[in-house]
Amino acid sequence: MTTRSIVFPIYRNQANIPSLLQAVADFHSRYQGDIEFVFVVDGSPDESGPLLVEELKASGYDYKIIFHSRNFGSFTAIRTGLEHASGDQVAAMAADLQEPPELIVEFFSKLEKDEADVVFGQRTGRSDPPLTKFLSRAFWTAYRRLVLPSMPSGGVDIFACNRQVLEAILSIEEPNSSLVVQLFWVGFRRKFVPYRRREREHGTSAWGMARRFRYMMDSIFSFSDFPIMLTLWVGFAGCVLSLLFAVVTVIARLLGNIDPAGYTTLVLLITGFGSASLLVQGILGCYLWRAVENTKSRPLRIISRVIDGTAK
Repeated sequence: MTTRSIVFPIYRNQANIPSLLQAVADFHSRYQGDIEFVFVVDGSPDESGPLLVEELKASGYDYKIIFHSRNFGSFTAIRTGLEHASGDQVAAMAADLQEPPELIVEFFSKLEKDEADVVFGQRTGRSDPPLTKFLSRAFWTAYRRLVLPSMPSGGVDIFACNRQVLEAILSIEEPNSSLVVQLFWVGFRRKFVPYRRREREHGTSAWGMARRFRYMMDSIFSFSDFPIMLTLWVGFAGCVLSLLFAVVTVIARLLGNIDPAGYTTLVLLITGFGSASLLVQGILGCYLWRAVENTKSRPLRIISRVIDGTAK
């Protein structure tokens, strides 16, 4: 069995392939070939997959190139790579190399010394435009408050773990969940390595606000009861306020201070309580939908092709 494996999710990374292959060559040289590379092409519409196949054909590396039948998302792609990795120690990092490859070396070192079972990169800064920094900071602040307080302030984009943690993660088969939160949920000994995120050299990130929002919702509804508890307390507060309003209304009516028409008050009450009812139904619907999804037993992803390039 290979000692180490690195998983790379691939989506719209055609321009990054030369830099990625250079990083792969550096890893191969450092570990004297005792390393495996797992590339998961997640329905990428560009030539990322064919380029990898062509460039790695005569490389002499231990590698696997796995093609998803369509785009299932980066975390699903990482999970696919974890399932196919054969190393005792497995790392995952983005193919755009915004996270320094040197981090992987430090991760493997800590795992080899048995200092931790899982090691995360802890972002201390990022070379992005001010608006991107602000939105990212706001997103991860909300994420820590609503989902996982122990999450690093900049989130997690790169990690490595031993085989024990890997098998614990792979035992969880939940659609619409969060791989990162699962890594924290399973427990084990953790270490964090600080780093500064690099500026992206090629292309634009597919990790837009829409995907961030979906990721937030999946994490909340899979690992937090916050929306349900918030609904409960808002409903309780609404009942108390309604009771007080009823008492005030009755007293005012008895004193002759209320116009019998009451049109404005009636409209406001109907609108307010109708909207609140729809909101509550929407929150409950999100939980119910995810519960139904977990009972369908559909595969988390579909693999169309696997290229196994075992070194000779």
